Amino acid sequence: MTKNPKDSIAFSSGATLKNRFMLAPLTNEQSHDDGQLSDDEFHWLTMRAKGQFGLVMTCASHVQEIGKGFSGQLGIFSDDLIEGHTKLANAIKAEGSLAVIQLHHAGMRSPKDVIMQKAVCPSDSKKHNARALTLEEIIQLKDDFINAALRAKRCGYDGVEVHGAHGYILTQFLSSDINKRNDDYGGSLENRSRLLFEIVTEIRNQCGPAFLLGVRLSPERFGMKLSEIKLISQQLIDSYVIDFLDLSLWDCFKTPEEYPESQKNLLEHILELDYKNVKLTVAGKISTGTDVKKVLDSGVDFVTVGRSGILHHDFPKQVIENPNFIPIKTPVSESYLRAEGLSTKFIDYMRRWDGFVETREL
Repeated sequence: MTKNPKDSIAFSSGATLKNRFMLAPLTNEQSHDDGQLSDDEFHWLTMRAKGQFGLVMTCASHVQEIGKGFSGQLGIFSDDLIEGHTKLANAIKAEGSLAVIQLHHAGMRSPKDVIMQKAVCPSDSKKHNARALTLEEIIQLKDDFINAALRAKRCGYDGVEVHGAHGYILTQFLSSDINKRNDDYGGSLENRSRLLFEIVTEIRNQCGPAFLLGVRLSPERFGMKLSEIKLISQQLIDSYVIDFLDLSLWDCFKTPEEYPESQKNLLEHILELDYKNVKLTVAGKISTGTDVKKVLDSGVDFVTVGRSGILHHDFPKQVIENPNFIPIKTPVSESYLRAEGLSTKFIDYMRRWDGFVETREL
């Protein structure tokens, strides 16, 4: 079935996505170290709304100070941060885009030099110098995810996405490689996924049916198995609690690690689920207009764009006007990225991506 990328989508919550493009939640290190929104972050995100991303998602925003994953991270852990978020949410919505914040906790991936204490994890991890959470701390973690969602609603965001991907704390609970607990939050897949389901269910209960709610999962790396993620995804769908499922596939078109002999790529495996009223978005090397068409025509409802959204603030507009649009070749200059809304801190962060930013001349 051919889908037009400019078509709108209605979510179960009642929210409308004006087209089929979502800006990926992108780490950029350009907010203030106390979690406050910076002018640079505001400019970067609102520029994507002006570029016609139908849904603009913030970078991962930590729900506890101990869950901070990188310097310059935008936080949502305190009422002291509400003013900046209110300004940001209103500005994104003024461009006709949905404003969504990603709720995050880095767990064992919180660097000690950032949080100035030992990181926390479902189980002790010598490798990551992280200690196991107590049962009381797990309850507090759950409450802080829920409180962050309520705070986001007060700020005017259309909704939240719960970050259960990329090896952060909810992934750490899901992973049998990492989670060695022997209580209700460890052992079986049901127990390892308990925290995720409790958080999502309570966000829905407390924020109400008209609040947009999504979950991000990744089916590989960090001890994740495609088969288990498919089971969890179907349970989330069947619960009728979430509006959308955001699956970070790393590369939509690769062969699954769990099934190396499979004739189906990772995306095709994901599309085997019965999505019912839940909308599906995927990320993973969706770079060109042709990629967008291929993914949408496969059955995905809307695409999540990262790299090309950095290179072109108006990537959705470009693809809608030219279905064969190809982004600028990398590496690109610092001045080009500044014109696309990236601050010096963000540009320096992007130097970690091999071949993305032109090498400085000595």
